[in-house]
Amino acid sequence: MNLRLLQTILVAGCLIVALQGCLYRMDIPQGNRLDDGLEQQLEIGMSRNQVEFLLGSPAIVDLYRPDQWYYYYYLKTGDDGAIVKRNLTLTFTNNLLSKIEGTLSPG
Repeated sequence: MNLRLLQTILVAGCLIVALQGCLYRMDIPQGNRLDDGLEQQLEIGMSRNQVEFLLGSPAIVDLYRPDQWYYYYYLKTGDDGAIVKRNLTLTFTNNLLSKIEGTLSPG
C-alpha cells in the first residue's frame, strides 16, 4: 500500500512539473487600441468630432490643457512577453487639430 501511494505522488508530481510549460498566458492590452492605418488618416485641420470618430475617446484629457488629447496603447503579449507601446499627443487650436506628436508605429 505504501509503494502504491508513493507511485501516485510521484506521477502527480511529474504531471504538475510537465504541465507548467502548458500554461496559457493571455495578452494584456491597456489604453486605446491604435491601429497602424489610422495615422495616415489623421489630418491637420480635422475637428475634434472627426478625430474622436476616427480614434475614439482619448485616454487622457489634461484638466489644465483641455486642448491636448493623449492616446496611449500598451500591449504585452502572452506568448513571448513582447511589449508594444504606442503614444500620440494631439493639440487643438480653435477646436481644429493643429499638431500631431508621437507615432502609432510599434516601438
